[in-house]
This record gives sequence, C-alpha cells and structure tokens, in this order.
Amino acid sequence: MQVELTEDPTAFRALDWSHVVAADPSGTFFHTPAYLKLWWEEFGTGSLVLVRGSDGNQIVAACAFEVVEGSLRFLGGFDVTDYMGPVSLPGLEEEAATSILAAVTAQVGWRGADLRGLPLDSCWYAAMAKAAASLDLRVQRAEDGIAPRLSLPASNEEYLGGLTPKLRHEIRRKRRRLIEVAGAYTVTVASAPTMTWELDRFLELHRASPGPKGKFMRAGMEIFFRRLAEAFLPQQDFQMAFLEAGGEQVAGAIGFAYKDTFSLYNSAFDRSRRSVSPGMVLMAELIERSIRLGYRTFDLLKGDLEYKYRFGAEPRAIGRLLVRR
Repeated sequence: MQVELTEDPTAFRALDWSHVVAADPSGTFFHTPAYLKLWWEEFGTGSLVLVRGSDGNQIVAACAFEVVEGSLRFLGGFDVTDYMGPVSLPGLEEEAATSILAAVTAQVGWRGADLRGLPLDSCWYAAMAKAAASLDLRVQRAEDGIAPRLSLPASNEEYLGGLTPKLRHEIRRKRRRLIEVAGAYTVTVASAPTMTWELDRFLELHRASPGPKGKFMRAGMEIFFRRLAEAFLPQQDFQMAFLEAGGEQVAGAIGFAYKDTFSLYNSAFDRSRRSVSPGMVLMAELIERSIRLGYRTFDLLKGDLEYKYRFGAEPRAIGRLLVRR
C-alpha cells in the first residue's frame, strides 16, 4: 500500500474516498469526506493532515487528522462527531492502520495523539492499538463514551414484540396520552421548500432547553447545522422530522441516513408540553419509520442517557487511544 499525505483542503474533493467509506463495514456518515470537509471549514483550528492509501490508481484506505498544539487527533472534533478514524476496503484494516500511523509518525510533528471515536466492536480500535505498538509507540487504552443503538427487525410488530412488556406498554401509553390531551398528531419530514423555517423552529426548541443542551446551540453551532442541512438534505442524508399536535410543532429531531443505518443526531421538544412526552412519541415514530424504510440499525449515537434504553437500545462502547512517542 502506497501512502500519501497532504495538508491541502481541496483534497477532500480531489482525493474523494467516499467509495471506501461505503465499502468499510465500520464506515459511517461521519467518515465521509463531504462531512469532514464541512466540519473542518467550521471548526478546524490546527493543521490539516489528510492521508490516503492506494493500490495503483485506486484509493483503498483513508484517514483525516488535525494537529492542535502538538496533539494528533482524528478530524471531526469531540462534541459533534460521534465516530471517527480510518476507513479501508475490507480485509486491509491492519495494513492500513500500520501504514497510516507510520506515515503520520514519520512525516508530521506531534508529541502525543488522542484518537477518539473508535467503537470497540469495530476492528479499527484493535488495529490502531496494534499498529502503535508495532511502531514502538506507547499506547494507553481508554473509554470515549457509550453509543446506544437498536438492531431493527423487518416489521414494527416484531420490534414491539421483542421489547419487555413494560417498555412496550410505556410506548403505547405515551402515544395514547398525547392523543387524549392534544388530539391526533402527525409526523412530517422537512423538504427543501420547508427546510429554512422548520430549521428555525428546531433551533428555537433546542435553545429553549435547560442547562448545557440549550447553551450548545451557540451562533457557530447554528451555522454548522444550517450548512449540514444545505449540503446533505438534497440527497436525503440529512433528515429533520417534526411531531405536530394541536396545530404546533411540539418536537423535532435531526438524523443522518447512511447505508443501512439511521442515526439520531439531535432532538428537542416544547418544554411546555413535557407532560405528554412529545419527544418520546416522536422517537417511537422515527423507529417505526426506519423499520418501514428498511434500515437495519437505529443508532442513538453517543450519550449514555436513560431515555435511549426505553426503546430497547443496547449499549455500544466507544474507545479512545492515547499514544505517546
């Protein structure tokens, strides 16, 4: 495998490795060059390092890094990108991990590396740790949170049947309660003509949240969300849904649809309607919609929050590698 490094941000397009992300079982929307390019433009603060591994004229592996004050990091940040790290064609993971890490060790100036966003059940966590050890680098394994997710069956009836009676009853009870108080409800998905004002409503709901959640949607983050919508709505990678009841949008959710997975990225609801759990009802509806559309996984992404397990999600551990020369 031949490995090349570049600091040129035009390489996001010129060295497009989208086909590698699609082929890698661990590849997610967050690994795509289009997403990483947008993230870099909004939040990048260090030195960009894009690495590609090739076999002849074909790109077979890739990884995006940034170096911030001597620290090597996967591109994507820690607060808005749930999965990070290399991708490769299947079967090349160990070779790619070693080649990529050897290249950035030899050609990039960094003192330590903080490599986050590697699921423990993917081959990349072990491959990167093994690669670091083979290069005589000191490696410390650590945790980077939990990302609960659901494996989706073929039908909603099968999904509900697989829940405990208590969870199944809770989902049905919350739906009935919302109808009793607010009347019939609908779930709508934003389209290009409605995106601007519906995103305004979502941001309004989000900023009204108490504590850190409400403060999260600062001005720079709002721009990031608007750019995500503009860039990825046309191909439906970016999706925003609302639960409407009583003539109002009382809960909203943003997610990414990529390969066979729907990833719930962010959500918010009208706090004045808290008693009828609009956010929970919307979540149940989105799971049902994902099953109907043929997705195999509903990923609730990082955040080990109790409400995620009310829908039968299972915890998925995310790893972190701290590497020293």
